[in-house]
Amino acid sequence: MAKGSSVQALYELCRKTFTPSVPSPSPIAIRKLSALLDTISSEDVGLKEDNLEDDRGHGFFGSNLSKSSSRVARWAQPITYLHIYECESFTIGIFCLPTSSVIPLHDHPGMIVLSKILYGSLHVKAYDWTEPPRKPISGEQNYFPVRLAKLHTDTVLSAPCPTTVLYPKTGGNLHCFTAVTPCAVLDVLAPPYSEAAGRICTYYHDYPYSTFSTEKRPDVDENEDDYAWLQAIESPDDLYMRSGKYTGPAVQEEYCFPGSCTVV
Repeated sequence: MAKGSSVQALYELCRKTFTPSVPSPSPIAIRKLSALLDTISSEDVGLKEDNLEDDRGHGFFGSNLSKSSSRVARWAQPITYLHIYECESFTIGIFCLPTSSVIPLHDHPGMIVLSKILYGSLHVKAYDWTEPPRKPISGEQNYFPVRLAKLHTDTVLSAPCPTTVLYPKTGGNLHCFTAVTPCAVLDVLAPPYSEAAGRICTYYHDYPYSTFSTEKRPDVDENEDDYAWLQAIESPDDLYMRSGKYTGPAVQEEYCFPGSCTVV
């Protein structure tokens, strides 16, 4: 029975926190949501650590596999996504990553994202765009359309650890995950990605600051290693992600406005 579960409590607090009428939740509201996520365990969402294995599934790489006649099969490490809930205001889901698997550097345009590591260890590298936007000198940017970003996080996080929060312009909105051990991350995205609304996930490659020259250097009291040039790229060919079956408590929507939300 989902009612009274941690997942149900998360859903209900997300509904109160993220609404069309309140596009920017207060810091207090975000702290309450983070505190709740801090209490959620892998068992609460139907995951059992003692049954976890490094899932090295055999799969195909490539973003246009259906159009290609030269598909090459090889041993890959699939990242499994467990979908819990989605509506227009937020989405809740879990990413399960086997050792050494990578979710490449990507952004979250206009979004707030809360991430709770349920088990395992995860290397997180995250950036925020510099403001105002800074680009290389004109001659170089014609060949390499890059933009300067400042490093926010470059560390390994291991469960149990506090929930991390990123915002549209701060907190490490552009991040990359690399699994140090098998791990799982419970994510709340608000609002969800939406092509119609212009919230499209873009992937990036990061270059050291010294790769390009710029008319204005970082402040003298800052390390150039804290900066990188980011270039938008196509979805990486070696990103192998699949959908899995969520087996935890289901969300009960008895208090949801008719037609406003859906469970997939």
